[in-house]
Amino acid sequence: MPIAKRSNKKSTRKAAPGFPRLPLASLRVFVAAAEHPSFSHAADALGVSAAAVSMQIRALEEYLRTPLFHRRGRLAELTAAGAQLLPPVRNGLAELERAINEARLEQRTGPLTVSMLASFLQQWLLLRLPGFNARHPQFDVRIHTSDRLVDFGHSDVQAAIRFGSGDWPKLHCEKLLDDWVVPVCTPQLLDKHGPVSSHADLRRYRLLHEESEAWSAWLGGATDESAFFAEERRGATFDDAVSVVRAAGAGHGLALTRWSLAAQEVECGRLAIASRTIIRMASAYFFVCPKSYLGIDKIAAFRSWIVEEARRAPRPPTRP
Repeated sequence: MPIAKRSNKKSTRKAAPGFPRLPLASLRVFVAAAEHPSFSHAADALGVSAAAVSMQIRALEEYLRTPLFHRRGRLAELTAAGAQLLPPVRNGLAELERAINEARLEQRTGPLTVSMLASFLQQWLLLRLPGFNARHPQFDVRIHTSDRLVDFGHSDVQAAIRFGSGDWPKLHCEKLLDDWVVPVCTPQLLDKHGPVSSHADLRRYRLLHEESEAWSAWLGGATDESAFFAEERRGATFDDAVSVVRAAGAGHGLALTRWSLAAQEVECGRLAIASRTIIRMASAYFFVCPKSYLGIDKIAAFRSWIVEEARRAPRPPTRP
């Protein structure tokens, strides 16, 4: 059988470009070691042995050809080189983790998880959510209520409705709703005590307080601040905004609340606006998500729907 001769012709294929093999495992251990007082504490946090942490740090130091820690007994302190390296490595690992989570999310099926204030859910979204379900029955919505900012890289939350200034970096922030501070009570109380236009008018009412809203701020400050401070504290205080609205609707007094939380109650006649002084707030509601999430079908559908609902939401009347 004839033996095929090996061709001397050189291949025209180009070699794949080489990439330096970064010691990612060692970098992760380095950040953990830098954030703990000793390698043993870092080992506990990582779920490995102290010897494994020491080995990874030593390998990284050999890779960089510079010491990263001063070892003093069981304690380990960053050298100048280690302190300089820590911030970019920590930020780089966080960005890498965020990118991996976003890539995995695009392939994930399941419910759409949206985070928001409990008050916004109860007084605004729940009234409208059946409309989304009817339009998009293929998507299940899971609501997460919290007053804390969402860490999208370390949670299953895929979108959020935030109340604030809209300056959250590295996120898509789209204004949904402006909001106003309005004083409200039942129509019966308003008929009995009359509208509110000054500090003196408040004395006719039992005041209902929510910790984040202040009557003195609504009225632009008191002429006699010490006297009004005591006057402002009359009545009942609640630790959440919805309870204030419900208490006002039950006839317990005059409440200062956000228009977004009271609009439905005013529309159906359970509450009435008690003053011509309606103050627009500096904060607003925003739809927020990582920019790379915008193309995901369930997030795009929810965003489009809630923007439309917000556009149709009523504004407060200019007069009570």
